[in-house]
Amino acid sequence: MTRAVFRLALTDASVRLAAGDIETGPRRLLAPVETVTSILRRGASGLAEAAATSSGDAVPRGSRILAPVDDQEIWAAGVTYERSRDARMDESAEPSVYDRVYEADRPELFFKSPGWRVRGTGERIGIRADSAWDVPEPELAVVVAADLAIAGWTIGNDVSSRTIEGENPLYLPQAKFYDGSCALGPALVPVSEAAPPFTLRLLISRDGAVVFDDATTTSRIRRPLAELVEFLGRALVLPSGAVLLTGTGVVPEPSFTLRKGDVVRIEAGPLGALENSVEVVGVAASRAAAQAVRSP
Repeated sequence: MTRAVFRLALTDASVRLAAGDIETGPRRLLAPVETVTSILRRGASGLAEAAATSSGDAVPRGSRILAPVDDQEIWAAGVTYERSRDARMDESAEPSVYDRVYEADRPELFFKSPGWRVRGTGERIGIRADSAWDVPEPELAVVVAADLAIAGWTIGNDVSSRTIEGENPLYLPQAKFYDGSCALGPALVPVSEAAPPFTLRLLISRDGAVVFDDATTTSRIRRPLAELVEFLGRALVLPSGAVLLTGTGVVPEPSFTLRKGDVVRIEAGPLGALENSVEVVGVAASRAAAQAVRSP
């Protein structure tokens, strides 16, 4: 069994953390004062100790799993896999910038989401109404403690508008940061419970049938994970810790785009599975216009 910490919405509308395991889910509530922030402020050991908790009240029936973050910032690294570099060069009006950053000493890092915007497993992710080409990006998410130690792992989905990102690299924030563009879960797994490399499998279902199924391994990430965390913390204080997405090595072909009602499932072995349905966010009328101008 892989021990983990879950964040839950209880039936009385309170939010609590619980210890459990990836295979069978949350089992024991942690103390009411415990939050993801309080755990990560204790360094890497805080998450491991919380996951090992064997006392406490049983998780009430009807509790719902939430995204396993509260005050954390979610950051992301890009162009860490060769496949991701190639895909972003293919879509971009300025392809050379992605080739250069893949080989550069400094990685691409960008802000993805505040914790309160993140969707958990079972919740809806979004595709922009003003984008015609939208993809999920299955990623290993590194859980970073307040002292910049790697405390654990979870699964991330860095949903992206390839239409907007491809128009101009300066549009990256609009392509990456909007309602429903980030999902994490199902739980935080301490480094003592599982270690990379992890296999990441992406499945997309439409009308009950699987329309995309592919996988990669985090062993293909070009940069050491500790190096990515070190760059993140070079000029940032992270008093609540953070979550760092580490890039994607699974990229659907250019002819594929997400649609409303699709179900996106990311499996990562001992980290469990993150599953979300898709909704359209923003002004729906703009989507038709975006489709009309999309190049073949």
